[in-house]
This record gives sequence, C-alpha cells and structure tokens, in this order.
Amino acid sequence: MRIIVCIKQVPDTIEVKIDPETRRIVREGVKGVLNPFDAYAVEEAVRVKERFGGEATAVTMGPQQAEQVLRDAIAVGIDRGVLLTDRKFVGSDTLATSYALSRAVKKLEPFDLVICGFETLDGSTGQVGPELATHLGLPCIPYVSKILSVDNGRIECRRLLEDHYETLSCPLPAVITVIKEINEPRIPSLRGLLKAKKAEIAVWSAQDVAADERRIGHEGSPTWVVDIWKPVISKEGRVVKGDAEETAEELFRQLKTMGVV
Repeated sequence: MRIIVCIKQVPDTIEVKIDPETRRIVREGVKGVLNPFDAYAVEEAVRVKERFGGEATAVTMGPQQAEQVLRDAIAVGIDRGVLLTDRKFVGSDTLATSYALSRAVKKLEPFDLVICGFETLDGSTGQVGPELATHLGLPCIPYVSKILSVDNGRIECRRLLEDHYETLSCPLPAVITVIKEINEPRIPSLRGLLKAKKAEIAVWSAQDVAADERRIGHEGSPTWVVDIWKPVISKEGRVVKGDAEETAEELFRQLKTMGVV
C-alpha cells in the first residue's frame, strides 16, 4: 500500500500570540511541535504499512522550520517527508490549505490511503481532512477509531460519533481522519532518530505542485478573521471571618446576593 499522512506543526505553547495587523498566529520565534492529533495519524500510517506492506509519506505545509515534524514522523517509521512551503501560501484558511495539500497529494500519485488527524490544536476546525477529500474527489471517513480491514480495494472503519459507533466501508483510494482512541503513538528508536536526522526532505513550492495561485494564500481564502481578542478573566476574592456558624451565614448571604444560590 502507498499511504500519505498529512501533518502540521503547531506552536508549543498555550500562550499563543496574535499579530494585531494580520490577525494571524505569530509562529516566528515560537517553538513548534507535531500537532498531537497528527501523532495518531502518523502512528496509524506506520501500522498500516507494517500490516500490509508498502510505503508511507508524510506531507506538511508551513515555513521551513516545519521540516522538523517531518523528521519526527520519519523517526517513528514514515519513509519520506515532503515540505510544502512558499510565501504564496501565507494566510491560507482551511479551504486554501486543503487545496494546496491536495496538489501535493496529486503529485504523489498513485496512492491508496490518505490519513489526517481529525483536527489541529491551533485551529480546531476539523475541516482540512474532509475538504482535502473533496478536492481529490475521494470518499472520506472522519473520526475513525479503528481500521477494521483493508481488502479487495476497500477499507472498513469504525468511527466514533457523539453517543455511538458506526461501521463504514468505502472503496480505495480514500481519505480518513483519526481520533486518539485509534492507537498509542510509539516512541522513536535510536535507529529511527538517526535515520530522521540524515533523511532528505523534499521541498515543494506552489509552482512545483502546479497550484492555482488564485486558490491559495490570502486571495484563495474565503474565511476572513474580522477581529480577535483575548478574554479578560477577573477574579475577586472576599475574606469571611468569624466562627463556623457566623462564617457559614455570611457566606450564604453573599452567595445569595451574587445570585449563586
């Protein structure tokens, strides 16, 4: 099988900074890590390869520093990495991002399966995987918790919905998005780390994947951020003194005044 796993580098901090002019996340100077949900996608790609044979390729779109997450993927068993990077991709929303990724995936044809994490921590939209499938004209099974079988040109998966599981089957090639229930990501071996360090990462531009420049970056993004702000949380403390009975009565009175009770 030929498997492609799409991954992303996200900021390694909960204190994300926003550029007030562009209203985009500031990534320069911020340590990046592999999106946690993508770690499960990488692990599943490796397991599918180990189970059925073939090769697995990791693809990411981002600045040059995003190359590191490709090396992280290679360290645990992915065969090669492709970095999609170009100033023309800057400002891409999920639609433009999924289009750009689809162009890279098309360049890697033929393939049997594309695996994505179900969402990224810096966006939390869960849109890129299904949109990628739409651009490629392929069936998509989201929220996969287990791959049940791959046989006779079809894949059968169990997926988790809000209050129940579903079993779905579709022809290959296909796109699936996975949740963390699907596996436990492995720790890279010393041999894997050495292989990742020496690996040659393919670097592709918008021109290399024949991307329509009207469909990438700011121009190709129909989603615009009008405003963004950080909520201000104020904490007000009060000291209640007295013996236990007096304290309880005063506390009850204040909570009643506040409308809590």
